Amino acid sequence: MQSRRLLVRPFAAMTAGRAEALYVDLNPRTGNLAQAIIDLAARQRLPAIYETKGFVESGGLIAYGPSVPDLYRRAAGYVDRIFKGAKPADLPVQQPAKFDMAVNLKTAKALGLAIPQDLLLRADQVIQ
Repeated sequence: MQSRRLLVRPFAAMTAGRAEALYVDLNPRTGNLAQAIIDLAARQRLPAIYETKGFVESGGLIAYGPSVPDLYRRAAGYVDRIFKGAKPADLPVQQPAKFDMAVNLKTAKALGLAIPQDLLLRADQVIQ
């Protein structure tokens, strides 16, 4: 598969460098390669944290990042203000205000990891 070939060198470098974990941000490339990244991380027994829960729902270990529905809701507020006459250049830049966390216990078990109970209690979604 073409997507897996794109990841062979980066994962080989992580193995050679004895990486202990992997952080995957959300961008067009990682979004398109999501399942291949998840599969390779699992195959190499590399714990990985992702930016959105979609990765965790597909088998990734943990996701922590801005709440996508909240970002869309806030963007709609900007659109509303612009339609009502506000100048885009006058609108303040905002940081994300709400963050989501998801944990996949099945993946944790496969990696031989115990997820602390306090982390599970803070998670918005726990996948059994």
